[in-house]
Amino acid sequence: MKKVFRILLMAVAYLATFILGAASGAIHPAFYAYIGAVLPLLTAFIYLYTCTFIRGFGAATALNGFVLVLFLIAGEADVAFVIGIVVLTALSEIIRKSNGYETLKGVRWSFLPFALSFFTYTAHWWTDTEGSLAAAIEEMPAGYDELMRPVIDNVPVLIIVLVSTIPISLLGMWIATSVLKKQAAELK
Repeated sequence: MKKVFRILLMAVAYLATFILGAASGAIHPAFYAYIGAVLPLLTAFIYLYTCTFIRGFGAATALNGFVLVLFLIAGEADVAFVIGIVVLTALSEIIRKSNGYETLKGVRWSFLPFALSFFTYTAHWWTDTEGSLAAAIEEMPAGYDELMRPVIDNVPVLIIVLVSTIPISLLGMWIATSVLKKQAAELK
């Protein structure tokens, strides 16, 4: 029962990072579009801790699955999100298995695709631009859609942000293993 509680607690903490990322759009649309690059500085702690007590298949699945189910229930999951989150989760699980469930190496390398998960939520801006702009007109303050358009159209910045997520993820995992020394030491 204690293990289930810890998994649920980590899943809720992980969900909070998605909410934080989505709420950042209130500052400016660029925050919503690009905050996924820095969220791994937080999610690395959650992922590492989860991997220390899920020593087999399931750490990425439990975290992303929890978010996916809740987003489906809330009507926040579009096709791009569902496909993206499933693919990144599967990659994380495959990489962790191939590098060893009990190893820190397996956790570190499997975190790289997992760290991109928030971008599957924001992907609708590029996969359904017109629908996203229409939703912004309906749900956001006046003029928000006009702020969104330059962010959506600036694909080179999106690519740079996506690529920069990799070293930021590695840094996040390095910080997490340094801070959570006890948990990291439990892994080979």
